[in-house]
Amino acid sequence: MYKTNEKLNPGSLLSAGKARQDFAETVNRVAYGGERIVVHRRGRKLAALIPLEDLALLEELEDRRDAKAARKALADAKAQGEMPIPWTQAKKKLGL
Repeated sequence: MYKTNEKLNPGSLLSAGKARQDFAETVNRVAYGGERIVVHRRGRKLAALIPLEDLALLEELEDRRDAKAARKALADAKAQGEMPIPWTQAKKKLGL
């Protein structure tokens, strides 16, 4: 559906001032129109407004990446003969 290397549509790039001036309309374009809008100031890209569905996808991808890294860390520790520290012990050690 979307490609990350696609060039932005002219309507997808919005100045910070224009976004502030037309905030409700901008949010509606994202929420109901599914647009992705990049906000810029003086030509420098600052932030992106994306639909909640896109955010959920990004969070899922991050969760998968984190889980993969955790599995690798556990496997590496076991290969070196190390045992993981239980969370309750780690919290005590860190004063949490």
